[in-house]
Amino acid sequence: MKIASPPRPSLRRASLHGRIKRMSIPIVAPSVLSADFADMGSALEAVAASGAPWLHLDVMDGRFVPNLTFGPKMVADLRKRSALFFDAHLMTVEPETLVDPFIAAGADAVTFHLEACVHAHRLLQRIRDAGRKAGISIVPSTPAAALDELLPLVDLVLVMTVNPGFGGQSMIPACLRKVRALAESRERDGLGFLISVDGGINAATAPAAVAAGADVLVMGSAFFEAADPAALVRTATGRQAG
Repeated sequence: MKIASPPRPSLRRASLHGRIKRMSIPIVAPSVLSADFADMGSALEAVAASGAPWLHLDVMDGRFVPNLTFGPKMVADLRKRSALFFDAHLMTVEPETLVDPFIAAGADAVTFHLEACVHAHRLLQRIRDAGRKAGISIVPSTPAAALDELLPLVDLVLVMTVNPGFGGQSMIPACLRKVRALAESRERDGLGFLISVDGGINAATAPAAVAAGADVLVMGSAFFEAADPAALVRTATGRQAG
């Protein structure tokens, strides 16, 4: 049975090198890392019903991070049942070997790690040439300044606010300094990329992330363990019920 979901965001088929439109309120992107892998259909229903427009897909290879999740087939199967915006986050070595399969599977954005790719500039161009949004991520030990040469090419910068590999961790508050630095660079240089934060984001930590300049709030356990995911989304985005 086909799961009802909101209309696909118009940004999915933006112009080849267009930017993702920044919103006046932050975007909540539930991470399926914390969903029940045996019942992904219910996870999609929960995300769609909550009003969150994005789905965050944590792809782990057991090498770049100490865990394994899923591959392109999972994304392709989810794509058949959902109109959400799919952000595939490749926490893998050699992301250049996986970008094309995840694009073919239906990812709207592909985010890879600066630490895992020597030719990041080339790979960002490749993602955008395929008509998808190009994202780059950094772990807590990587400074925001390491991205300076790439910022004009990216649609999304993902700041890891925990050491990646496992869900349910507490946010490292010092990582928000990088969010502020990136927001300042974006303003100074007139750039349009979104800033995403991932790790320990919940109702208590989301306001500080947004105040620092975050546009996208990736939520895993906070979302899927919430008694009322829709209320959590409203709280995190500053919207009122009704």
